[in-house]
This record gives sequence, structure tokens and C-alpha cells, in this order.
Amino acid sequence: MFELFEKTVLTGLGVLSLSQKKAEELLKEVQERYKVSEEDGKAFLEKMQSIAKESRVRIGEIAETEVKKVIERLGLVPREEFDRLQKRVEVLEGLAKKNEPGETC
Repeated sequence: MFELFEKTVLTGLGVLSLSQKKAEELLKEVQERYKVSEEDGKAFLEKMQSIAKESRVRIGEIAETEVKKVIERLGLVPREEFDRLQKRVEVLEGLAKKNEPGETC
């Protein structure tokens, strides 16, 4: 019975991120309701926290990928590219000033 409950919760956890306090409250409730040993309860809590952490990391990666796609579709340039081009323009402007008529090189 507990295994079914555990699988259900872990499946539903997905992107859910539990605070430490909420996770401990859930653990206490599971231990009382399903007569789970403290060891099994702690293992369950650690598994929930691990899955939540992995989900947060994965969501971050997906969000970053999607933002990059949107930026590309809009024709925007990444900050690094903008900075590189800005430096290049500054160098070219400096060279142009040096080569203006009336100035000696």
C-alpha cells in the first residue's frame, strides 16, 4: 500500500518544490497515516527532495532554451554579441578619427 502511495506522490511531484517545513509536515502525516518507519519516511523525504531539485534544474534548462529560441525568432542579439560589436565599432571609430583629413598620422 505504501509503495503505491509513494509512487503516486513521486509521480505527482513533478515540478512541485516543497519547502523543508512542508516536506517534514508531509513526512509526519505519511508516517502516522501509513504506519511507516522513521527510516522509510526519511528515505521517502529524501527521494521527494531529490526529484524536486532535479525538476527545478530541468525547468531552468527548458526555460533558458525557450528564451533563446524566442530571442532568435525576434532577431535580437545576445548581450555577448552586442558587447563584441560595440567594441568593434569603437575601434573602427578610433581608426576613422586618426585618418580624418587634416590630421597627420
